[in-house]
Amino acid sequence: MLEEWLDLSLDALSSVKGEGRVPGGHYRVEAPGILELRPDTPTRQARACVLSAGIHGNETAPIELLGDCLARLEAGLIPLGAPVLVILGNPEAIRRGVRYVGTNLNRLFRRDLEESGMEADLARALMASVDAFYMRQAGRARLHYDLHTAIRTSRYPRFVVEPHADTPTAPEQWSWLAGADIQAVLHQHRHSWTFSHYSRHYHAAQAFTLELGHALPFGHNDLAALVPMRRSLEALISGRLPAAAESAKMAFFRVEQELIRKADDFRLCFPDDTPNFTEFAPNTLLAQDARAGDTRVADRSLGVVFPNAEVEIGARAALLVRRTPPPASTSLRTFNHP
Repeated sequence: MLEEWLDLSLDALSSVKGEGRVPGGHYRVEAPGILELRPDTPTRQARACVLSAGIHGNETAPIELLGDCLARLEAGLIPLGAPVLVILGNPEAIRRGVRYVGTNLNRLFRRDLEESGMEADLARALMASVDAFYMRQAGRARLHYDLHTAIRTSRYPRFVVEPHADTPTAPEQWSWLAGADIQAVLHQHRHSWTFSHYSRHYHAAQAFTLELGHALPFGHNDLAALVPMRRSLEALISGRLPAAAESAKMAFFRVEQELIRKADDFRLCFPDDTPNFTEFAPNTLLAQDARAGDTRVADRSLGVVFPNAEVEIGARAALLVRRTPPPASTSLRTFNHP
């Protein structure tokens, strides 16, 4: 059943309800895109884990990655040792192979949401599902990995975005992410209302948006490059601590500015295929906007992440970032032997 859940979730005619046993516990399909795994006996180290993918429908590698994890769980290759909520964020967009249907779902995760439409209703349903899951796991450490791929190539193909929130990142998370072969970290400078931000802001979870390579169609992804990440996810599902590595091996960046599109007459002044984290020298012209005017790099070089000139008016067309020192190192032994 679990091996088929992803396909069934994308069947527009399927209600996809059900429950059953897996090694170490049982599962319950709550909705076409929502699956909960409930261990018989959670391990002492188990986190309450939300693992989400498909918030953007054309980002397929994380969906295949979660499918592999579920198949290995059902086959008995890993035991269930932690409560896990598995989410396919936007099934209709996944079916169509598009980023979104009406509007960007990953900007709608806020409790005072006023927007209407399919994606807005979906955001409300996903927020309610996460709320109920964390409530059932009261007292347990909370974790949310929202798995994505980027629409363009990157100097660092595998990187994470750390949402801005009052909840600090635990040092162990940097170690686990490095152990999963994450290459860079981007600290968000303000509230962004993404799905990972929702879990961190409202539930004090350790939560990140993980960019796991370049967005490609189903069947064209190199999952071999994601084996360390798969092993990390399997450890979390099993209630074990993931493999750790020195966080200093990752490059750390901080957002300095969001470049917002203000007018129909707008363009980015660099090629469309510019990789994420490309750096621009002082005084470089980055964008022209009929309302906001020109955007230039000031007196210190800046990198660009998530550039996209085709966003809606009022949406982010790029993040401008600057490299920062890594957080203070902490002994890996502390993480592996709490």
